[in-house]
Amino acid sequence: MSLERHHGGWIIILSFVVSFMLAIMPLPSWAGVWRPDWVALVLIYWCIAIPQRIGIATGWLIGLTSDVLNETLLGQQALSLCLIAYISVKLHRRIRLFPLWQQAIGVLVLITLDQLLIAWIRGIQGQPLVDGSFIYPALTSMLLWPWVFILLRDLRRFYQVS
Repeated sequence: MSLERHHGGWIIILSFVVSFMLAIMPLPSWAGVWRPDWVALVLIYWCIAIPQRIGIATGWLIGLTSDVLNETLLGQQALSLCLIAYISVKLHRRIRLFPLWQQAIGVLVLITLDQLLIAWIRGIQGQPLVDGSFIYPALTSMLLWPWVFILLRDLRRFYQVS
């Protein structure tokens, strides 16, 4: 266990609150399928930036909160965000070395995996399977990753989150 004090926990909480607000914000019907996975983007960033503080347990708790907010099967988002957190923490040293455009491709893979897992769970529930539209949130998340990364990195450095 580390004896050093952690700083800036409120920035982490605030970033997740904003991501939840963006996730539940109403959009027109044509734009709903393109909604980026804001919560997963913020989780990926914090898992890469400070894996000693944000990890699988955080992914599980954030996922349960997301399940309640979205009124989905309890544990559905929790499982997928837990998987994203595990992969992000496991590979955080490698991911940090990549330039932003390569990180964005990694985010595309992670969010696609997330969307496939959710589609699989919905299929088990007997809900109709989606067509190829499950890839749209992954594409928009990939395009937004550089801005999310830069914004959260600057906040982390300014408020000395450790």
